[in-house]
Amino acid sequence: MKILVTGGAGFIGSNVVDGYINNGYDVVIVDNLSTGNIKNINPKAKFYLLDVRSKELEKIFEIERPDIVNHHAAQMSVPASVSDPANDADINIRGLINILNCAVEVNVKKTIFISSGGAVYGESANIPTPETQMPIPLSPYAITKFTSELYLNYYLHQFGLHYTVLRYSNIFGPRQVPHAEAGVVAIFMSLLKEGKLPIIFHFPDKPDGMTRDYCYVKDVVSANIKATATGDNKVINIGSSTEVSTGELYRTILSACRKKGIALDNKFDSPNKGNARPGDLRRSCIDNTFAKTQLGWTPKFDLNTGITETLETYL
Repeated sequence: MKILVTGGAGFIGSNVVDGYINNGYDVVIVDNLSTGNIKNINPKAKFYLLDVRSKELEKIFEIERPDIVNHHAAQMSVPASVSDPANDADINIRGLINILNCAVEVNVKKTIFISSGGAVYGESANIPTPETQMPIPLSPYAITKFTSELYLNYYLHQFGLHYTVLRYSNIFGPRQVPHAEAGVVAIFMSLLKEGKLPIIFHFPDKPDGMTRDYCYVKDVVSANIKATATGDNKVINIGSSTEVSTGELYRTILSACRKKGIALDNKFDSPNKGNARPGDLRRSCIDNTFAKTQLGWTPKFDLNTGITETLETYL
């Protein structure tokens, strides 16, 4: 089976590509390297340097004729979407439509689309949040992700193109960088390695920071592999179902750094504080019960294990 992975040179996408190849799939990567890194590309995959909005994408689909498309390419920064909503929509919505049109032309069996459980639900009072919760997107990024889900449903009913939506929580792990996709785990690890004090952004009534659901990238890889064969036409949360404050995450990373021999004195016990940024949510944690029934998937790595493994790649 051949799978075309967009964004396959990025942090999550490249890990997913490795997982597919390790499980015997034939993989094609499309990535414009705007945030991805050519060093992440698996040598066993075929690589095309191309933006997902390009008309040249049609030729790639005609040549490769993939069975499944796994769409990871995206503008992924909430702050960037707030500062430039038009660019966010152009990449995330127009790019998806281009992919779906190409997929229809060559009879792709299914599209696996990466959405955001950490963003689309907005400020939900139902924590952990299940898929039955109506999304209330509060940032342009979240709006484009939910809009994309609606387009997938349209292409199913209009053209018979099946899909599986994976709504990710906050993903971390090896290859995540402290810029571009702006993962807080990568930011904290990089700063601590350099002996710099990180900032914990927070709301006035939440001094320990916002809460998030952190899921290790290896668990995400297994979810994508399972989604190739099941979960058709479903929207599925992929997360840990565990709510963790930014402060708790920081302390976990700080402890792991010290255990690895990184010299960090007592001043690092009190990180800097900053006001919440535009688009920040107070709480976000998603319910993974549906993933258990639809994909047979549950996360295998707890936060401490994931942080420890990830830190090895920063040393």
